Amino acid sequence: MNARVPNLDTAQVLSEVSQVWDDDLVGQLSDYIEIPAKSPAFDPDWAKSGYLDTVLERAANWIKEQKVQGLTLEIIRLPGRTPVMFFDVPATRPEAQASQTVLMYGHLDKQPEFDGWRAGLGPWTPKYIDGKLYGRGSADDGYATYAAITAIQALKSQQVEHPRIVGLIETCEESGSPDLLPYVDALRARMGDVGLVICLDSGAGNYDQLWLTTSLRGMVAGTLKVEILTEGIHSGDASGLVPSSFRIMRHVLDRLEDSETGRLLPKSFHCDIPAERRLQAQATAGILGDEIYKRFPWAHHDCGGSSLVALPTTLDPVEALIRRTWMPTLSVTGAEGFPALKDAGNVLRPYTAFKLSLRLPPLIDAAAAVNELKTLLEDNAPYQAKVTFEGGSASSGWNAPAITPWFEQALNQASQAHFGAPVGYIGQGGTIPLMNLLSEGFPTAQMMVCGVLGPKSNAHGPNEFLHVPYAKRLTAAVAQVIAQMP
Repeated sequence: MNARVPNLDTAQVLSEVSQVWDDDLVGQLSDYIEIPAKSPAFDPDWAKSGYLDTVLERAANWIKEQKVQGLTLEIIRLPGRTPVMFFDVPATRPEAQASQTVLMYGHLDKQPEFDGWRAGLGPWTPKYIDGKLYGRGSADDGYATYAAITAIQALKSQQVEHPRIVGLIETCEESGSPDLLPYVDALRARMGDVGLVICLDSGAGNYDQLWLTTSLRGMVAGTLKVEILTEGIHSGDASGLVPSSFRIMRHVLDRLEDSETGRLLPKSFHCDIPAERRLQAQATAGILGDEIYKRFPWAHHDCGGSSLVALPTTLDPVEALIRRTWMPTLSVTGAEGFPALKDAGNVLRPYTAFKLSLRLPPLIDAAAAVNELKTLLEDNAPYQAKVTFEGGSASSGWNAPAITPWFEQALNQASQAHFGAPVGYIGQGGTIPLMNLLSEGFPTAQMMVCGVLGPKSNAHGPNEFLHVPYAKRLTAAVAQVIAQMP
């Protein structure tokens, strides 16, 4: 475990960052959890409520208190946009060896509350139980800013030479990062030649090793609405003659999805999977096995004296990984036009509206998918009903660039040093809009996309938690990789 990296005692790094987590970071993040800093998509009055400003300013004040040698920091506010934090730590290497920059990324905005939290837990009520810090935003992605600075301080503690490090912390990631591009454009010259991007906003296959994210799915969101009447009418009087808006909705969605298999029907929403990603999926399946799907909170029920557990779409671990990372998938995440069950009378409803979330393979263009989706859903509506699709956020996916020898070696050594196991490679089903932007802007940069969202951490849903022991080791691993950047 006490691997030696030139000029770096890795055991000391892990010891020091663990102490900081225990003494300070768990408390800082507990305070952060209490603030309902919802992303603008979920809090249109974010500027008035001030919660995003609060969490950003608190994080900035904490960073200043750490007195990181040479660090400068500012909060930047472009008119009409959510604010960002930018920090800059000068290189300590000789100038000839310090031409490239490390860019560290995170975000402080949060998903909304959601329901279903266990008794004693809540989105804005931090609870630290058995090494897990429960609360909204703890793992997605409030910890990232604090972990990044702690990793830098671990290098400073040992006076290890390092390249220039800059940080960009945004506050609209959970809304699809609509404000990010203007800030990146404004800061691009100040970032310099980025050779390594460290994005601490992703997942982990388990809590036993370092995981590198190799791909991210894209995402298209929008509202599909079917209107057949101008007001509700008695179902006994009209049903059978007036078509149900819900049935029309089903008919329209059948154009998009095979409801029996879940496969999306348009060929243009699919792409070829690179051979390297299939090989990595096979290796990861060998590590995780059936835990790939067992980690989800499946419903269970009794049937004829037997206890039945709901099943995934496949029990094959390799296919399971492929389906959640390289296959397009439709989810209905919200509905409107329905009364609560207790208020539902015998009324034929005038309309049905669904919030759709369409996950796209990493190589599919999201803008093109939005246009095709709108045409597919709206044209030739059954019964000449009024069918509209209003697109919301849309972001293309991302496929990581080829890994270089130094980076692969650094990841493996960091994983072995702090976890006692080799690095794992895994695609993620979520979306981080920043990654495509950075890959295009810095095409030679290596991408260390990783995070703490491991089994049952449940970001966006109820009972979200941060696995603190894993966060400690990840923080140490990040410091080590920075130290090994050539």
